[in-house]
Amino acid sequence: MKIAVVGATGLVGREMLTVLAERGFGDAEIIAAASPKSIGKKVPFADRELTVVSVEEAIAAQPRYAIFSAGAGASRQYAPLFVEAGATVIDNSSAWRKEPAIPLVVPEINMEVATRALSQSKNGAIIIANPNCSTIQMVLAISSLQRHYGIRRIVVSTYQSVTGTGLKAIRQLEAEESGQTLGKEEMAYPYSIHRNLFPHGGDFLPDGYTTEEQKLVDETRKIFGDPTILVSATVARVPVVGGHSESVNVELRRDYDLEEVRRLIGGTPGVVLQDDPSRNLYPMPISAHHKDEVFVGRLRRDPSQPCTLNLWVTADNIRKGAATNAVQILEQLIVNSEL
Repeated sequence: MKIAVVGATGLVGREMLTVLAERGFGDAEIIAAASPKSIGKKVPFADRELTVVSVEEAIAAQPRYAIFSAGAGASRQYAPLFVEAGATVIDNSSAWRKEPAIPLVVPEINMEVATRALSQSKNGAIIIANPNCSTIQMVLAISSLQRHYGIRRIVVSTYQSVTGTGLKAIRQLEAEESGQTLGKEEMAYPYSIHRNLFPHGGDFLPDGYTTEEQKLVDETRKIFGDPTILVSATVARVPVVGGHSESVNVELRRDYDLEEVRRLIGGTPGVVLQDDPSRNLYPMPISAHHKDEVFVGRLRRDPSQPCTLNLWVTADNIRKGAATNAVQILEQLIVNSEL
């Protein structure tokens, strides 16, 4: 087994190496690739260190799979070259998510679209897109409701960790917490994030929404295969390290029994139900940190309109929101190839 990790020195890339080691790939041949400035650096993997090579060297090594977390530009440039060389690419950037022919996959929900695309490929290699971290946790939390009741409308407000912006944002928060003054070039955000939050994630679009908010709309519809689902999103960045949280209001296509909803959500693979207000049991990013599951709680009927409920969703955005989801796709590809 030969696997390339492109963007291996970044926050998500390093977590991908950690997850690969945790999930049984410690003996695989791992090729750590990154930008020219990182060539020759060492990155830890399992019980050893890997020397970072160029992306061109990684392509020449002809891996069977390549997992990308190197940004949209690098993905657009290099992912097709890996496919030409026979490697299936699992890409964590936004480069391919909206492309109709590219599968956008959360394995617990729609792995079959990747399997089908792979079976129709010319050389047994394709690009598979990893969804945005906020999308992954939301759609997994409500996937059983979509299957059982159908979803008409979603209103979601996110409370997103600074880890979603990367190492620079973490350094900004830590510096502000310790009272340091940063120059503008050192700041990931235009404002202080310590003891603050702001309704700004991604770039603003002409209609006033942001790219992060639009991703929740487009990707939810694509993953569920239902372009009629209405989605309204607001993204906020909060001074948290370790996980994204979401307040989700879901209008179903028919009425529901709340206990049945609890059973459905609690029985969803990859989801942990934490919903006991009498014991102050509900999801929090501090308890989701370093975990692979999506945590759901605060289930309650919306009294303002029929067929609607509220829930609270938390997950580690670097794990299930990025690295773990990509590795789970890889695992399923390998299982399917052995059948």
